[in-house]
Amino acid sequence: MSSVRVTVKFSYCCVALDCMRSAGGVNIRVGIVACEIFKKEIEHLTEGDPDIVYREYLEFALHLNSANLREKVSEKVNALKGKVDAVFLGYGICQSLTGITSQLQVPTAMLQVDDCIGAFLTPPEYEREKKICTGTWFMSPGWAELGWDGVVKELRLDLDRLKARGYDSAYFMRKLFSGYSRCLFIDTGVPDRERYEALSKGFAQRLNLRHDCRSCTLVLLENALREAKGLAERSNAK
Repeated sequence: MSSVRVTVKFSYCCVALDCMRSAGGVNIRVGIVACEIFKKEIEHLTEGDPDIVYREYLEFALHLNSANLREKVSEKVNALKGKVDAVFLGYGICQSLTGITSQLQVPTAMLQVDDCIGAFLTPPEYEREKKICTGTWFMSPGWAELGWDGVVKELRLDLDRLKARGYDSAYFMRKLFSGYSRCLFIDTGVPDRERYEALSKGFAQRLNLRHDCRSCTLVLLENALREAKGLAERSNAK
């Protein structure tokens, strides 16, 4: 299967400690509550950052139940009241988190995009890729690692029930992916890219999809982290 690499150049700003550190030497405490899909990128951006005092990554499929996602996120963030000055919420809107930051008990910054792919690519690039090929399955390093079983869960296929009835998940996956023709791996700049790209290629081959690759910027994650630090500074100054 042929593989095409599309390189998109962005002014990629690494989040070095000196630019992420709070102003004026003020000690702040920032907590992170995020979807596990973002874990590799957030850990990459915040490695060694003394302002990050708490990290928790929630199971990726919580968005399949909108009410449950909102309840779980609220529970996790509110549990940090008095323990951190602000929270970075590593989630997109995910069909259920609109307006949630105004209802939380801790100052919180979140990603103002529809989903994780929009956070990686930015909304304009997300739309551009969908126009290039409407039948595109987007694969970030986190999605690549979750692999076949993760996508099965995302598509609400019950593996245990299928196996109990003698069905092969591959049959249903091929049916569900009949309208797809491309798998696009998104290189987010995290370590071990070759491994994640290989996993993405394996997924594409299993469904007979063309496999393309492109790079992305993490600027939206960087901005939300900076916003959380700004909230922490203001909270700390009260």
